[in-house]
Amino acid sequence: MTSTTNDAFDLRGVLLSGFLPAALFAIGEGAIIPIIPIAADSLGASLAIAGFVASLILVGELIGDVPSGVVVARIGERNAMIGAAVVSVVGLLVCTVAPNPLVLAIGVFLVGLSTAVFALARHAYMTTAIPLRIRARALSSLGGVFRFGYFVGPFLAAGVIHLTGTTQSAFWVHVVCCLGAAVVLLVIRDPATGVRGLQRPSRASRPTATATATAADHATDPATPAALEGEQFVKDESQGLFQTIRAHHRVLVRLGSGAALIGAMRAGRQVILPLWAVSVGLDDSTAALVIGIAGAVDFALFYTSGQIMDRWGRLASALPCMLGLSICYFLLAWSDHLDARVGWFIAVAMAMSLANGVGSGILMTLGADLAPADRPAPFLGAWRFTGDLGSAAAPLVISGVTALATIAVASGVMGVLGLVGAGILLRYVPRYLPRTLR
Repeated sequence: MTSTTNDAFDLRGVLLSGFLPAALFAIGEGAIIPIIPIAADSLGASLAIAGFVASLILVGELIGDVPSGVVVARIGERNAMIGAAVVSVVGLLVCTVAPNPLVLAIGVFLVGLSTAVFALARHAYMTTAIPLRIRARALSSLGGVFRFGYFVGPFLAAGVIHLTGTTQSAFWVHVVCCLGAAVVLLVIRDPATGVRGLQRPSRASRPTATATATAADHATDPATPAALEGEQFVKDESQGLFQTIRAHHRVLVRLGSGAALIGAMRAGRQVILPLWAVSVGLDDSTAALVIGIAGAVDFALFYTSGQIMDRWGRLASALPCMLGLSICYFLLAWSDHLDARVGWFIAVAMAMSLANGVGSGILMTLGADLAPADRPAPFLGAWRFTGDLGSAAAPLVISGVTALATIAVASGVMGVLGLVGAGILLRYVPRYLPRTLR
């Protein structure tokens, strides 16, 4: 990857090569995430088993975090994203023909593994390209791409389900989006390397970190490895994950546990809302429609979140996000005994999206802020693994508590975890970030 400085940086140059494939992939994810537990329910799964099947996409991402760095480092960012899209298609085809929840779970797990590769390649490119002065806004914009997908995807899924009459047909939306992302990556010239598709720049044409890194680069943006090409960056990020966790165990155990709980609250929302829709008796297309409208609220706030973080600090975004999500989980649990449960479900879904939107991009921004200047990539890999650990654990907690008690109790447990996470962030963000960022 060519060196990128503040002067040379142009966000428009990475829109097509970075944001468009991410948007397509996110639309596909947005279409299937609210449908997975509903599809499991339609195949005969209990509410708890449906939650477990839905959790496997995040478990797959967590497990895929470790080998994905090696894959991306060997074949390159663009090729890795194309390969990930192909593997996703295989998993999605398994989902479409699944005769029972077990086969559906296998397909969902494959989609999760491929998502980890796609996410790491995209993260490496964006981190190396973006200067510090607009980092929060740019990463929040990337978060906005996800929210755009989670906004559009459920509407597409609802339309497909309505037309076909089968829940599993929604997986075809993600198939089309994965193929579209692969085509975009194949035909559009990468501004970072000057090549298309599966081509790779020659070794002589690729600048190495040692040849191009200068003191001025790091002085300009000490937490962004501007001279590192994407392949080297993800290789560094993936190597020695557990050694890096040990080396930075203080910040990862303290502030990283807060990041894990942010991931848990967000991932839990993606699972508990479809499960709650099933429990209150909403049909498949209506549930997807409600979640899609909630996604519109979330999407509308992505850039506002970046402005809040850049102007008033990271806590001004993180705390309202965590407290708002926690209150919504409590309200959902409280509404379980009410006659107007459907109305409360819709209202809470919208409020959850509002709270989540305020925190758009907070995890990526905190990770970039905390990364050491000399070797940021390994720390970012450990930071992302920490957040993904929370994301993978939350749906398992929800399905486990639902199996042992009720879905209302599971929602209450998530509310308590949100309060704990807010307390951790309030305690440790001031300790590890300078006043201008906190």
